[in-house]
Amino acid sequence: MERGGSVYIMTNQHNTVLYTGVTSNLYSRVYEHKNKLYPKSFTAKYNIIKLVYFEHLPTIEEAITREKQIKKFGRRKKSILINIINPNWDDLHDSLD
Repeated sequence: MERGGSVYIMTNQHNTVLYTGVTSNLYSRVYEHKNKLYPKSFTAKYNIIKLVYFEHLPTIEEAITREKQIKKFGRRKKSILINIINPNWDDLHDSLD
């Protein structure tokens, strides 16, 4: 049985720092970031608390490939990607199923 995956971008309150990640359970992973379950992590250090972009993919392998692609993007291209689905850069965490 194959499990899907998600690639996501999160930011801080002022949208100055972007973090791109991949997971098989987006809701739980974002919860971990928001609640700083790993206090020494990059996301905890830079107060990464807002989910501003995500894509669900059929397999975790496809999600990992997409994450690597997005990580190569500069900030401008990541911002364009976010603006397409979330022009106000709202926190999308509560909209997850």
